Amino acid sequence: MKRIAILAAALVAAGTLVIAAATHFIPADVVREAIESEIRTVTGLDPLLRGPMSVSMFPVPTVEFSDVALGEQVAGETALAAEHLTVDLRLMPLLARRIEIADISLVRPQIAVTVYPDGHTNWSPLIDTLARALKPNAARDERVLSFSEIGIKDGVVALRVPDRGVDETLKGVELSLAWPSIAKSFAATGHFTWHGETVDANLTIANFSGALAGDDSGLKFRMSAGPLKAAFDGAMSYRPSVKIDGTLAADSASLREAVRWSGGHSLPAGGFSRFALKARAALNGRAISLSDLNVELDGNVAEGVLSYATTGRQTLQGTLAVERLDLSPYVSTFRLIADNSRDWDRRSLTLDWFDGWDADVRLSAASVRFAQAELGRTAVAANMRSGRLLVTVGESQAFGGVVTGTIAVAKSDSRAEFGSQMQFSNVDLEKCLGQLFGTNRLEGSGSLAFSVDTAGHNVEELAGNLNGTVQVTAKQGALNGWNVEQMMRRLQRSPLSASGDFRNGRTPFERLNVRFRIVQGLATMEDVALEGPSVLLALTGTTSIPAREFNLAGTANLIGGPASDANAFELPFTVRGQWGSPSIIPDTRTLIKISPAVRSLLDAQDEKTRDEMQSRINRLIKSVAPLRAPP
Repeated sequence: MKRIAILAAALVAAGTLVIAAATHFIPADVVREAIESEIRTVTGLDPLLRGPMSVSMFPVPTVEFSDVALGEQVAGETALAAEHLTVDLRLMPLLARRIEIADISLVRPQIAVTVYPDGHTNWSPLIDTLARALKPNAARDERVLSFSEIGIKDGVVALRVPDRGVDETLKGVELSLAWPSIAKSFAATGHFTWHGETVDANLTIANFSGALAGDDSGLKFRMSAGPLKAAFDGAMSYRPSVKIDGTLAADSASLREAVRWSGGHSLPAGGFSRFALKARAALNGRAISLSDLNVELDGNVAEGVLSYATTGRQTLQGTLAVERLDLSPYVSTFRLIADNSRDWDRRSLTLDWFDGWDADVRLSAASVRFAQAELGRTAVAANMRSGRLLVTVGESQAFGGVVTGTIAVAKSDSRAEFGSQMQFSNVDLEKCLGQLFGTNRLEGSGSLAFSVDTAGHNVEELAGNLNGTVQVTAKQGALNGWNVEQMMRRLQRSPLSASGDFRNGRTPFERLNVRFRIVQGLATMEDVALEGPSVLLALTGTTSIPAREFNLAGTANLIGGPASDANAFELPFTVRGQWGSPSIIPDTRTLIKISPAVRSLLDAQDEKTRDEMQSRINRLIKSVAPLRAPP
């Protein structure tokens, strides 16, 4: 074993001496010129070896140059410059005193890529030169294609698109380029750091020279970063601009994190978690179209087509179809009422994601769910222009009827502007109002229409600035929680005893009309009338939307009894207090007036009886307690 080791050491020493002797008789200028010539022959690029040269023999013959550039400056910008160019030489040709490159490495290169408005780059002249050098009819006999690998170590790539304000930097670039010296293909494998994440990437171009010349070529691409994975398999061409066509697949555990990492637009709060996409992708210049699209987001699966363009403003267009659309993740963070309170929410509305892009998307769904609401077949169009989002509900089969209308949201001077016109026709009002507004007081079928607009920095300001009109019509229904007939008959029998629990009853009606106008958050009742088989109700007054308070006056009439004035009973009342627990107060004067005990006192003529009557009336007024609305 010892003899073998000695023999091996002797052979290494002898080989090193032979290599050293061979290179000793090759002048440095000849080595430099030979390497420059071979790099120019293989790549078509002119290497500028501006720094000193050093040679080492172990473990392989290596020549290293300092301060290197490839290609001439374009618009005062060097496309590629490196601190060092390391060239590994082939051993056997070197022994014959010929310089042939095995592989080369660029150490700490600075690669600058600038994309101009016409789609060309600062690399376009270099790519033209490279295409001429690699074209199939090049004089291969006049050049020796010796090396097929270029390494990039600890590089930096600076990408700039001035007209779009893009200025990105890839750091720690470690790539191995399989150069098409013999085969047609080109491959790049390695990793780099972008926005704090390590990106592993692999790129293969089947016909590199053909692609550079403008012909179609097969293209495969794979990348994996922390929040995103993507793969592409298709074809590409370079002229007159970059064209890519093939199958694209991508997935992410969190689309929000992927968009944040890539530096894209901010997204609305809520949702945008699990994401997967597969489509036929076509990239032409600055526009990409996705056909045969299948996309999954937060459990929603859609099919259709999408296109995205960055010419001028960024624009998204498309048509999607969804079997079941669940909007709950996207509205889950929006609160009308502040946590642990009965006041409107005061948190600022964030609409930064409205800036810088336009959209025109049409969507159809067999069913839609958001919050507690369940809608049937729905067709919606969403249009974003200059910071204004308009959602048009073409038709939604919901709550047993049809819903149509528009919702508009815009960002203006850092505040939100909101407007909506909606029509709910022949809907189940109990389901409609219960699922949309959380109230289950109204039964029956009917229609709801409203037209409102407002503006503000938060929900509280939106409530205070609200303007518009609201109208509700219903038939063959009931008011849940109140038995107005029972309450009226008890007060008719015993006017001075307003006690009693009527919160579990219901008041049936044949027709109900509600119409009110809103000005700066104050709703004025223009027409509120209920017609039932035994009760008539009418209301006037106002309700403050910012304060969530009632200030209403009404009249209740018992009907359906014997047609005589003696049996008629009309009772004025007021409704005051918070929306959640208003007080219903019968008119005490009316109750006292119809009380038999008080009537006898009113008939008295002497002063003592009148004084006693006044005292008793005062006590009776205090004893008539308001009726609390059911919670």
